[in-house]
Amino acid sequence: MTDRRPGPGRSPVRVDAHLHLSRWWPDIRRTGYRPDLDYSVAGLLDEMDRAGIDFALAIQLFQVPNEEAARAEGAATLAASGGRLVPVATVDPTQGEASVAESVRHLEADRSVVGVKLFPGYRPFYPHDARLGPVYELARRRRFPVLIHQGDTLDGQGLLKFARPLELDEVAGRYRDVTFVLCHLGNPWIDEAAEVVYKNPNVYADTSGLFPPASARYFERAVERCRERIYDAVVTTGTPERFLHGSDWPLEDLALAARQIEALDLPVRRDPGRERPAPLPTSRPTRALRPVDDPGGPEAAAESAAVAPVPYSRRGRRRRRSESSSSSSPPGGRRR
Repeated sequence: MTDRRPGPGRSPVRVDAHLHLSRWWPDIRRTGYRPDLDYSVAGLLDEMDRAGIDFALAIQLFQVPNEEAARAEGAATLAASGGRLVPVATVDPTQGEASVAESVRHLEADRSVVGVKLFPGYRPFYPHDARLGPVYELARRRRFPVLIHQGDTLDGQGLLKFARPLELDEVAGRYRDVTFVLCHLGNPWIDEAAEVVYKNPNVYADTSGLFPPASARYFERAVERCRERIYDAVVTTGTPERFLHGSDWPLEDLALAARQIEALDLPVRRDPGRERPAPLPTSRPTRALRPVDDPGGPEAAAESAAVAPVPYSRRGRRRRRSESSSSSSPPGGRRR
């Protein structure tokens, strides 16, 4: 088995911070990025190998019927993947205080889980819902990230008013020692998401789920526009280390999502005392994601997933900022 842990002479660890592998995914042949997608642990690992992805956060879906089923599926995926697909749980505050308390109790004890994903928009609640207090306190104690769906929904019945990035600002300010990940860059409100990241040092954003289906009209232009808007968001905040690579697989091809990030050409910054400009961070994670059987264990995985910077290319000329970017026009498709 390949040793994917970081160390002297080894390549940088590459992490996909947002994908899904669950039996409860709706209609995979219709919603997957291609109809013949091998939606299995083996199929995903094969695609990760071809895309050069070492580890990924496997995020549970809100459609999971109960806590026991979620834990069983997460543990089975973790074991079958040899520790490469690390589970992220979900909590739904609309199920009531007793359900939230039960979830928190199990997550307190389950050290294989490295984070929690919330689904406002799919479910009718805001990130600052008071019922989520125990979840944020758990994240504070466990020191793991809280991922929050933001922006458009795969389900046409979702309510977008619950998924605006500005709704995350309040809770990020209230829980400064909790790391939040603003998923999908808040698409279509990418400018708004960039402001929330800029203002709040404990908020990160991932780049998952920005592409439309490959069969969509103007697909190639949509991919190019996504890259332009990611670039704009990074330059707006000035903190590329707080942008995380994610694909939202099975909605996106892992290799295409990785190339999208590698193709970004960012300006360089000057460090005091250096004659030549120093490049922005490349794919080297600030803290390396370790396999679950490593001494750092899943706790280290949680930390690294929350801080690992996106790999950026230093090749080519500086890309001009798009003058046509608009927070009211989505560059891509629907996301989960």
